[in-house]
Parts: sequence; C-alpha cells; structure tokens
Amino acid sequence: MTAGESRTEHLLIERPRRAVLKLAADELVDAAAALLTAGYRLALVAAHDSNGPLRIVYLFSTGPPDQRVELHVEVRRDQPQIPSLAHLSFPAGRFEREMRDLFGIEPVGHPQPRPLVLHQHWASDWHPMRSDAGPQPAMIDDAKPYPFVNVEGPGVYEIPVGPVHAGLIEPGHFRFWVVGETIVKMKARLWFVHKGIERLFEGRDMESAMALAERISGDSAVSHSLAYCLAVEEACGMEVPPRVSELRAVLLELERMYNHVADVGALCNDVGFGLANAHALTLREQLLRLNEAVTGHRLLRGGIAPGRAALRSLPRTDELREIGDRFHSIVELARSNSIVMDRFTGTAVLTATHAEEIGVLGVVARASGLVIDARMSHPFIDPSIDFQPARCETGDVLARFLVRCDEVDASLGFLADYVSRDGPLAVSVSDRNAEGAGHGTGIVEGWRGTVVHRVEIDGNGTLQRVKIVDPSFLTWPALPVALADTIVPDFPLVNKSFNLSYAGNDL
Repeated sequence: MTAGESRTEHLLIERPRRAVLKLAADELVDAAAALLTAGYRLALVAAHDSNGPLRIVYLFSTGPPDQRVELHVEVRRDQPQIPSLAHLSFPAGRFEREMRDLFGIEPVGHPQPRPLVLHQHWASDWHPMRSDAGPQPAMIDDAKPYPFVNVEGPGVYEIPVGPVHAGLIEPGHFRFWVVGETIVKMKARLWFVHKGIERLFEGRDMESAMALAERISGDSAVSHSLAYCLAVEEACGMEVPPRVSELRAVLLELERMYNHVADVGALCNDVGFGLANAHALTLREQLLRLNEAVTGHRLLRGGIAPGRAALRSLPRTDELREIGDRFHSIVELARSNSIVMDRFTGTAVLTATHAEEIGVLGVVARASGLVIDARMSHPFIDPSIDFQPARCETGDVLARFLVRCDEVDASLGFLADYVSRDGPLAVSVSDRNAEGAGHGTGIVEGWRGTVVHRVEIDGNGTLQRVKIVDPSFLTWPALPVALADTIVPDFPLVNKSFNLSYAGNDL
C-alpha cells in the first residue's frame, strides 16, 4: 500500500465533516477513486495561482450527514500537469477542460482535451486566470467553422440554431443532425458570454462582493449569494444565529417557488396551452410582488449578507394558502388536458443511468430517479417538517414537470413552518469583525440544483479566490443525451423542461 493509499484509507475511516488532504500529483487518482467509491461526489475543482506553484483543490461531498473532503495538489509552474480523473468521473473531465483553458494546467490522459470555455478566436497559449497572463492578446480570425464532429449517413442534414435567439434568451448555439424530423445528435456550444466573474471577485472585500454574488445568475440571486455567505462565514469562523438561517431559508424557498411556477406555465405554453401559462404568469407576478414586499427587490436581492439577514416582512399564512390554491388549480388545468399530457409523456427521456454517469443535479436528476438535494445532504437549517425530495422515475418531460409541481408544494410547507417561528426580521452575528485567513465552502440547493462556492480569504478580509459551480455547468451535457430520438419541434419543450442557466454556466 502506498503512502497516498494509506492516508486516503485513514481519511475514509475517520469520515470527518471537514477534512483536507494534501497529496502529491501521483497520489491523486487513487485518493479520488477511493472517495468516489465511498459515495462522495466531485462537487468542485478550483485552480489557484499565487505566483508560486499552481495549486488545485478538489472538493468531494456527501450526505447526509454533511461531509466534505478536499484534496490539495501542487504542480510546477513551468510544467503544469495533473493526472486526469476523467476516466473516473465525467464532471472531473469538464472541470479539467475548464482549468486547462483558464489556467493552462494540462490534464494528462484526458480523452478529449479540447477547449471548453475559450472559443477558437482566443489565443491558445493565453490563460486569463494566471497571475502572469498579461494583457489580452488580439483575437484570432474566427471565420472558420467550429469543428463539430459531423454525423453522416443517408438522409442526414444539419440544422444550426443560435447563438442569437429571438426574445430575451441568452446566447447559445445548438447544432442538430436530423433524419426527417428525428434528432440523431445535438451539440450545444456555450460560453458566448464568458464574463470572468471569478476574477472579478479577487481583491474585493467580503461585503462589496455581495453585489457580484447576487448577479451571477439573475434568477438565482438568493442561491448564489447564500452559498457565497456560507463559504465566507466558514472561512472566517462566523457562527450565525439560528434566526439568520430561518430568514435565509424563507428567501431560498420564495426563489424556488416563483421560478418553478413560471416553468410550469412555460412548459404548458410550449405545447400550445396558453391558458395555463396565462394563469401561471399572473401567479408569478403575485409572487414577484411578494418578493418585493419581503426584501425590497422583485428578485430577492439585498436580504442577506455575510453574518446577517434582514427582511422587511414575512409572507402571511393566509397568503401562502391562497398561493397554494391558485397553483393547484393551474396544475389540475394542465393535467386534465390530454394534449398536454400526451406531449409531456415519454418525451426526451433521461435515464437514471445516464443522469448518474453525467452527474446532473437538481430537478433534472430527481426527475430521473436520483435522490440529490442539498437541503437534505448539506442543510444549513433543520426544518421541523419531515422532508423527502420530490422525485420521479421516468426521466421524461412529464417527470420534470411533476417534480417542479411537488417542489412548489414542498416550498409552501417550508415557508409555513419558517414564518410561524417567532423572531426579529433583522439579525446579525454578535461579532461582525470575525476575520482571518482561511477557506470555506458553501453548498445550497438552489431551484435548479446544488450551488457550490469556495472562497479563500486573507488576514485582511480580502478575497483571494472564489470558485463558483452553478448546477447548469454539470447538467448541460445531459440535454443532448435526452434529445436523442426526439423530434425537432420538441426541442423548445425539452430545453424548457431542463431550463438551465447560460449566465451561471458562462462565468
């Protein structure tokens, strides 16, 4: 048994809630394999450049009970190579391609080491997250077609869609290979709006960075800002009062509810049932006005910050009951329509096997039969109600619709619990000066799935590194898999049933 194996074995026997294991590069594969075999998932990979050797942090998590293990590996700056984990984990391969583009760290043995984040007009030897990257070089002529892997055969033709779309949808390019109307293969190409958000966090103080955290993906303002706050509080050793967690949980469930209500209506609209969508849109407007009453912002910005939570009001019990009644009538309207149910049923099936192999999260995972929910595995608050994540087995559009419906009911139950708890509407830690060099992680079940933030902070309270993982980053690869053997006219419906974030992916 090697030293790396013995250290990993000891780690798994101890099973602490938080653990850090420093490894040599040649010990990484064995340690990662042991954690994956023990039921951990690879939640995040973050590269770091502090002018010395490059450092890579691999965060593995599992629960319940909530347990997190970090593997830290240093690589030479003049020869930045790391053994690939792509053969062990599909998400690892995605993280490695991202790291290769942004930091120039080569994943040795990766089966597909082509660019992911940076399109072909970027200089291949320029890595923008390196401290010595220098000014951005001139763009390379992007006139050549993107080298998609072509599909050939009798009757096969291509349909390009995007990246510019009608309406307000963000940019993404979808390339379809089709026979008749049946999709043989689809490839999604993203990162048209890569913004360098992780670099924008660097050098900011913890408070001023909140505005950036809330804007990572606009419809997930609470999910991302809460994950950021939990990471900062862990790094600084802040112990927040239980009332802070209760107020934050209210905002998280309000965010989940208004987004799921909108999606339920939009799914009906995509099969021509505009009546259900009209009712859903009016309910969504009611929820947005409720959000504004609670925080002063329709998207729930401004309610939380490191060490504190401050709300203007709480939803009333009768108000929640009315929302539930209105929502149930919309669901019944949709489920009683045979055309809606026919279009949803059996469309774009993502099997549990594919969902698990790809590493999908949130609604999409639970609609395929997986039990993945950070409210259960990584809770920041203990609800008084008995909670089991909403789940379906069929993995089709109908399953993703039904999971959303059940999640709205769960959110109403959580909210009824939280608003019944007595306490002030504004609470903060008693010592807001808690600072010090350290690192921390925040894991939150947003409405799309699990959001993860990892921060490193210096002794002055300045952010040195913030790594963000939106659930869309891990779930986008499942969309082409689910689309195989569906028809082209169903693409808008299937895409909406996933409803992944472009902004959260294109960081």
